[in-house]
Amino acid sequence: MAPPSDPPPPRRSGGSILPVLLPIAVLIVVAVWVGSWLQFSERQAVDTVHTVGSSAADRVDVEAVVQRVDATARELVLRVWVTPRGTFGEAEGAAPVADLSLQTSGATLGDLEFTAHERLATRDVKVALTGGAISDYPFDTYATDIAFRAQLGGKQVPVRLLFSNNDTLFSISAEPRPSRQEAVVSLSLARSGSLLVFAVFMMVVMWALASSVLLGTWYLTTRVKGLVWPALAWMAATLFALAAFRNTAPGTPPIGCVLDWFAFLWAETLIALCLITVVITGIRTALRPDDAQPTK
Repeated sequence: MAPPSDPPPPRRSGGSILPVLLPIAVLIVVAVWVGSWLQFSERQAVDTVHTVGSSAADRVDVEAVVQRVDATARELVLRVWVTPRGTFGEAEGAAPVADLSLQTSGATLGDLEFTAHERLATRDVKVALTGGAISDYPFDTYATDIAFRAQLGGKQVPVRLLFSNNDTLFSISAEPRPSRQEAVVSLSLARSGSLLVFAVFMMVVMWALASSVLLGTWYLTTRVKGLVWPALAWMAATLFALAAFRNTAPGTPPIGCVLDWFAFLWAETLIALCLITVVITGIRTALRPDDAQPTK
């Protein structure tokens, strides 16, 4: 008679992992879709070229691109490329037929002068910003006006302005202003959507870390754990890591901005107080006589 076979091993009890993985997968897909949509929207805004001014055949084209916005200095750097069209230019617009003077608005720091028959080169000019304060970071907004008026051989000529933005940290909206032969546009500047999302995310993370330390402090002090060195090391590391994390904020915001008063300074204060509380409670517990130690 054949010996009885061993019984099959018992199945492990437990729920399926599919109900856990499915929501995670859906969350990842939604996050990637939202991120792609935001990135595409910002890319479209960067690629947008605003055209202002005259469309005459004989004119001076001014291509102005924002290279960098310095909120601390309250100015932006504008790269200007001038091209005379029609009878105003020679060598396919590479040089003016006469001395060309490009006068700018009061907010633009300096006019541009070009010599006749000489090849035109790009120029960088600074434009002053008005309104707003960098202490409102990341919700600070600014405004300015830029204008270009061209004189060729001492006579005023039509101008067309092609304006675009190349600074990914700021979103700029341009509103043309009516003018006869000048090209005038009003600019409104605000932090870009990606920067705003990242700054708000930083504030949420700061409060989450501070809350985690607070919960850990509550556990250590109520359970009378004494000096738990791994916990103290974690709290001290969080205290200093939070400062390094704050310094990664894009745009180098100054100390005392909204980011600090809404999250960073309070999170640092809370973590420091929790660390001090755990140390004092732990020392008191460690110095307590053995007969006074709570029974387990």
